[in-house]
Amino acid sequence: MPHSTKKELILGVMVGTAGISLLALWYHKIRKTRITMNLPKFLSLGKKFNSLTLQDETHSEQGASAVFQRRQLQILEKLNELLTNMEELKEEIRFLKETIPKLEEYLQDELGGKVTVHKISPQHRARKKRPTTAPSAATNNSSEEAESEGGYITANTDTEEQSFPVAKAFNTHVEELKLDVLLQKVDRLRINEANKEESFELLCDHKEKFSEEIEFLWRLARAYGDMYKLSTNTQEKKHYANIGKTLGERAITRAPMNGHCHLWYAVLCGYVSEFEGLQNKINCGHLFKEHLEKAIQLLPEEPFLYYLKGRYCYNVSKLSWIEKKMAATLFGEIPSSTVHEALHNFLKAEELQPGYSVSNYMFVAKCYVDLEESQDAWKFCNLALLLPIVTKEDKESHKEVKKIISSLKRQKVHRKSRDNTENVKPKNEANYKD
Repeated sequence: MPHSTKKELILGVMVGTAGISLLALWYHKIRKTRITMNLPKFLSLGKKFNSLTLQDETHSEQGASAVFQRRQLQILEKLNELLTNMEELKEEIRFLKETIPKLEEYLQDELGGKVTVHKISPQHRARKKRPTTAPSAATNNSSEEAESEGGYITANTDTEEQSFPVAKAFNTHVEELKLDVLLQKVDRLRINEANKEESFELLCDHKEKFSEEIEFLWRLARAYGDMYKLSTNTQEKKHYANIGKTLGERAITRAPMNGHCHLWYAVLCGYVSEFEGLQNKINCGHLFKEHLEKAIQLLPEEPFLYYLKGRYCYNVSKLSWIEKKMAATLFGEIPSSTVHEALHNFLKAEELQPGYSVSNYMFVAKCYVDLEESQDAWKFCNLALLLPIVTKEDKESHKEVKKIISSLKRQKVHRKSRDNTENVKPKNEANYKD
């Protein structure tokens, strides 16, 4: 059989297998979703169960209230589980759509004897930039970490700081710095988005020496937050967020009056919430608000804090009924905020540092759109476009600003068309006046 025919046959089998796998995955997810949550049946069963149980609980009004709240929580968790499963299904389908067109390329690599390059983590990629000068250290380090099939570094220990560690082999040529010099260098490196990974590694290189120092500890927590933002892999992001949160919690325990400790603990609680269910997500949101308020009390001139509070207020103002009900069940109160409160905090950040960020201008514009103050929305959209794009967040906010501008333009055209329609006189009335 000719080589090309073999190639086409193999490719056809692989594509067919991928299609069958996709179909099976789709059926499994749909079936799982239906099993997990058939809402009408679930609610009807809940009503029957409620009617039977309440007959036995009429003697205790307080007990009935507790049972009712527990059932509300179960229903909300089921709804959240349904939404989570649908999001996972969409993500896996998107991944398959991206992978299937590349099957031929992978097949060519295999037939040509090429080695497929696996995706590697930012940590692993950074290590390859520097040559190893101490084979003995590298050998010792191999007992602590192992590389997974996808090329990610994972740990064989259970402590919170062991995964994706910085290889000790590269510490042999790193200059031992005094604490004040180290902190200055770390802060200077972090100003540039491209150097945040180097800043993180520098802190890890000195972790054993300065891990008890508060100024070092909150910066290390902040650096894990930076790595969360830089990473594109879900497992890595979750890893960095969890370690950073643990370090932040340790920092605020040791220095409860340090505003930076509260600031970065709050930020990392927000990052961790991205991987939690609805109940833990709301709990993380509660911690975020609590420690953000403490940080503002201790650092009243820090614009970043008001930007974060503005985002919190804006998100709370957009909460769904289910999320508000869940929060009320957990904490006894419904979280409340308004667009006006969010706008106040965004403008406070701008007052403290004019031109603070593209994101801050973007959220100010969003608030003015919600308040139907289009002229002010236009103003801050234009200011946002004047700022340079430095970070990934800047780039995303820049795109969002352009969407806001397009929406404002459509509203303007629609309003102008409506005004013209209202000003047109009826034909017979015009003839009568002539």
